[in-house]
Amino acid sequence: MPCQLYHHSKLAWNKTDTSLSDYPSNFSFFLEPNFPAMASLPPATKTLKARLYDGDTLYGLFLLSFSPTLAEISGLAGYDFVVVDVEHGHGGISQALPCLQALSATHTPTILRLPENSPSWAKKALDLGPDGLMFPMIDEPESAKNAVSYCRYPPAGIRGAAHPIVRASKYGLDDDYLEMCEHCVMVGPTDLSASMGYLRDPGNEKVKKMMNVAEATVLGGGAAYLAGFSMPHDPPNEMRKRGFRMVCGGVDLALFRNAALEDVKKFKTV
Repeated sequence: MPCQLYHHSKLAWNKTDTSLSDYPSNFSFFLEPNFPAMASLPPATKTLKARLYDGDTLYGLFLLSFSPTLAEISGLAGYDFVVVDVEHGHGGISQALPCLQALSATHTPTILRLPENSPSWAKKALDLGPDGLMFPMIDEPESAKNAVSYCRYPPAGIRGAAHPIVRASKYGLDDDYLEMCEHCVMVGPTDLSASMGYLRDPGNEKVKKMMNVAEATVLGGGAAYLAGFSMPHDPPNEMRKRGFRMVCGGVDLALFRNAALEDVKKFKTV
């Protein structure tokens, strides 16, 4: 997982330092809309943003299968949020919509992870009405600024205005629909370790040291929530102690794979 940035990144570290700027491909921009999206929780329940404001640490899942059934099960299981991964999953916008609808029915916030940092993908994704967007592989401040502009209507940005007819505005029935954003930074070890030359070793001491730099930068900046992906060497509760506010603990396909392997093992080893 790369670092995922919600809007207004303050990670402008000195590029002359030994810092994350040496590994720019491991950052991506993550925007959380500030409007009542169709995939959001009902008014009687706290929204994702409200829970973050209140100091909660949230636990989520990545969905790569694009299965509405698994999406629904994930929500019913109690995950605080689910990331529908269009970057690594096999589906696109049309396949993501049923997953958003299934998660909405379970009152589970949904974040869409885009395959690229582009205005067309941002526009299509935002019009679906997720609770957040995740832009992959932001490698410079200009890319982060562009991602923000893709999500805002003119004059603040370049997003196309189709709000009267899209799902995000309840097809024009939501008069309070806005385009404002919140911000968060997700620090992930796998892409970072790969860019540092440790593709199969995200727990390498050098990688962990660089992760610590990222964590300190986010927490010290005070402008974004800290989020991350747990690993065997870094369990979610340890991440919570270090100040992480959003933690992803797994991927739907990996959970099913592990359960299937264990099920077969029980029979084969008798």
